[in-house]
Amino acid sequence: MNRACMLSALIIIGAGTCAFAQNKDNGKIIEVPKGGFYDSVVLKDQRHVDDSLSQEPPKMKFIMDQSGLKLPNKVDLYKRQWANPPISQGNAGTCWDFSTSSFYESEIYRMQKKQVKLSEMYFAYWEYVGKARRFVAERGKSLFDEGSEVNALSRLAKEYGMMPETDYKGLLNGRKYYSHAAMVKEMKAYLESVKQNNAWNEEAVIATIRDILKHYMGEPPAKFKVEGKEYTPLTYMKNYLKFNPDDYVDILSYKQKSFWQKVEYDVPDNWWHNKEYYNIPLEEFMKALKQAIRNGYTVAIGGDVSEAGFSRDTQCAIIPDFDIPSAYINDDARQFRFSNKTTTDDHGMHLVGYVENYNGDGKDWYLVKDSGAGSKNNDPKAPEFGYYFFSEDYVKLKMMDFAVHKDAVKDLLTKFK
Repeated sequence: MNRACMLSALIIIGAGTCAFAQNKDNGKIIEVPKGGFYDSVVLKDQRHVDDSLSQEPPKMKFIMDQSGLKLPNKVDLYKRQWANPPISQGNAGTCWDFSTSSFYESEIYRMQKKQVKLSEMYFAYWEYVGKARRFVAERGKSLFDEGSEVNALSRLAKEYGMMPETDYKGLLNGRKYYSHAAMVKEMKAYLESVKQNNAWNEEAVIATIRDILKHYMGEPPAKFKVEGKEYTPLTYMKNYLKFNPDDYVDILSYKQKSFWQKVEYDVPDNWWHNKEYYNIPLEEFMKALKQAIRNGYTVAIGGDVSEAGFSRDTQCAIIPDFDIPSAYINDDARQFRFSNKTTTDDHGMHLVGYVENYNGDGKDWYLVKDSGAGSKNNDPKAPEFGYYFFSEDYVKLKMMDFAVHKDAVKDLLTKFK
């Protein structure tokens, strides 16, 4: 190659390199702020919290600088479906429960036009019992912790029904916010003693677990009245709510399992190894989600909320281009992050609305109702209190699965054997 050709090649290569280097998004290092909803409200209600926590040194964090961006972080911008106002899960690891209960409430309204508030702690109570039972059956090899998955509620509802929150709050002694840390610690210690002593008497173990639950949460009633009529949890679900847990499916997209098959979602919170996730390619995943939301459905959605582009200041979740440019978000980028654990199964939320083409790029933003404390750091009287705003790219890269009524994805389901 002569000198002129080499110079031309270097100019072309250099220009191409510079083009790729022109990132428009910036990051910054901040001190993690204190005094938000979690610090000033939730922890104040936790009598067992160690006062020394307030003496912890400040933590630093790298985040995306979202200042100056045109962001759709106002609830009234979104076309949304009915949902109860956001509430707090407190200090309990039960986002799976709060998000799915909220989702079911919206579904009941969509189908029956009844505005109900379900008891999240009724599901949590029986989920702890189920985990203890599995722990015994697996001789201590099954996970016992606070987390679970969206489809736990369909399993629980089929066996135990549903209950209004007014009949079982699971809060005792004047407490306003949930904290299961001490309760779970006691149950874990007991189950470990069962394991160490090889005392695998299921009936005795479950009786003790229920005694511990009763001490911390109370015991759900066997019967209750609604509009003057007596129900059990099962008759309330079947006859009053007319709700069928079998009508709900879980849509997943990850490449480590075969597409177009029902698979297991391989995360710790799927502690009972459910293999009923419909695994589909990412483009189909996004298409199914968009179609459901546009057709009047909401979804319970789960994924990662620990990214640099997830801002507690703006309440917006964005994928900055210093992470990955939008055009490169695909099945491989998604699986790469799941495999190296930079995408984790952090949090469950309730997606209740959308706005289309807000920035003129043809992409959606999604309105996400949340029970976690981070969504409640703004004015409690503001409509945005308890909501996040997710860009389409954020959902595409970081949200791993969603639950939806089977009618919303019936065409997709026909592709499965």
